[in-house]
Amino acid sequence: MTKNKIILIFVGVAVLIVVLFVVGKPGTAPAGADLSQAVAPGTLAAAESNFDFGAVSMAAGKVTHTFVVKNDSAAPQPLTRFYTSCMCTEATLIQGGRRMGPVGMAGHSPVPNWNLTIAPGEEVQVEVTFDPAAHGPAGIGAIAREVRLESDTGTLLTLGITANVTP
Repeated sequence: MTKNKIILIFVGVAVLIVVLFVVGKPGTAPAGADLSQAVAPGTLAAAESNFDFGAVSMAAGKVTHTFVVKNDSAAPQPLTRFYTSCMCTEATLIQGGRRMGPVGMAGHSPVPNWNLTIAPGEEVQVEVTFDPAAHGPAGIGAIAREVRLESDTGTLLTLGITANVTP
């Protein structure tokens, strides 16, 4: 084979790998997609699955929002993992007045294995705190973060926050 054919084959294989990685990457969804029922409908649901803080000043400090999550199925829902998508975000689970957490981003803070069950019809709260100053000046602008509640079978619920970080 000529050198040009080998280079052409190599480039073609590399492009194919990149396309397959981007298109077939698990857990990705188009921007703006509702990820709140990522595995099976009828497990956990939230009246609002996304919350927009609007303009958030780095100088003003942390902001917090509480989501209400309900097990709308007839079966108990086990919760084995609970974490955020970024180190600038923490989440606390509140069940029957008991506060568990806060938890952060996997790989940057401990994400304990949970052994928690949410009973049929039970409501819990997920308190999400975002620190707009966590990324410093490079963090100015639009952000989107997630909090995931998972069981051994996959994602039960994804809650999202957005903001426009200003100095």
